[in-house]
Amino acid sequence: MNEIKRSELLFLYDVRNANPNGDPVDENKPRVDEETGINIVTDVRLKRTIRDYFLSLIESGDERLKNQDVFIKEVRDSEGYLYDAKTRAKDFLKEMGTFSEMKSRIKEDICAKCVDVRLFGAVIPLELKVEGKDKPKTGSIALTGPVQFKFGRSLHRVKIEFIKGTGAFASDYETEEERNDKIKQKKKISSSTQFTFREEYILPYSLISFYGIVNENSAKETGLKQEDVNLLLEGMWNGTKNLITRTKAGQIPRFLMQVVYKEPNFHIGLDDLEKEKSELPDEKIRDIKEIKLNVTRLSKKLGNNREKIENIRYAVDGDLKLLKDGRDVESKDISPQGITVEEITF
Repeated sequence: MNEIKRSELLFLYDVRNANPNGDPVDENKPRVDEETGINIVTDVRLKRTIRDYFLSLIESGDERLKNQDVFIKEVRDSEGYLYDAKTRAKDFLKEMGTFSEMKSRIKEDICAKCVDVRLFGAVIPLELKVEGKDKPKTGSIALTGPVQFKFGRSLHRVKIEFIKGTGAFASDYETEEERNDKIKQKKKISSSTQFTFREEYILPYSLISFYGIVNENSAKETGLKQEDVNLLLEGMWNGTKNLITRTKAGQIPRFLMQVVYKEPNFHIGLDDLEKEKSELPDEKIRDIKEIKLNVTRLSKKLGNNREKIENIRYAVDGDLKLLKDGRDVESKDISPQGITVEEITF
């Protein structure tokens, strides 16, 4: 197993005429900080994108995830009832024993088989039948994920738009027999000759930045491998491109960087990407070509700490414009001289 080293992650993607992360307790509106007008996307949303990508690889028979699984996913029984977390945990119990023994076996099996738990950790409730006991014993497994993300934030102010449209079907329908019965009973007919209306909230445009960290200490607990980290980066990039639901379609990855450090327990703090001022007001930006990403502070931080950096891996979309020290630059110019750089292709 390759040793995991401390690293930092920067990831940018944009959305057009979509809802990157609706708030279910607020009419599923995109999450926006009322004070700053900044669009917010939870880490849970990004992790779901990555998990869904892993599931697509598993279903397609990708050899890299042979005999692997995703723990947090929808699982139903033969009658269609959805598993809870306690039932899902039992999928990884192959041998009975004392509660402590069963807990240990479940933990070991989940870490060995579930790539998402090795990356993100999990709190897994347990309810297990113990031999010789009338009632099940309860407990939990707590695994701190080596990979943690802050909430994603747009690099500019956004404006929510409210959209109305028509659906494909009527809101209600009754058969001719049902309608005739109601006529005889002098009751109101509820069948409609009109289409239903749909309503939704979208953002015309949002360029969203995520910051994350890979912790080498927690990696030992979950058994995280370098191959898992490679899949993580791929899942962030390709998983974003694979979002095809109506509210998520059109999301495009623009920038991904991993900075790997030589020293344990050290990182710079690279949440330093910033948008250069556009000719347009923030709320009127509609395309990535109307934005330039200012990497000046990021580049200086990398240069000041080059002796502690083992290597930098990155991927950049061709439409993203970069600015450094007031000049247009290419992606290869972000990293200062003296640092090993690898461009990632997915």
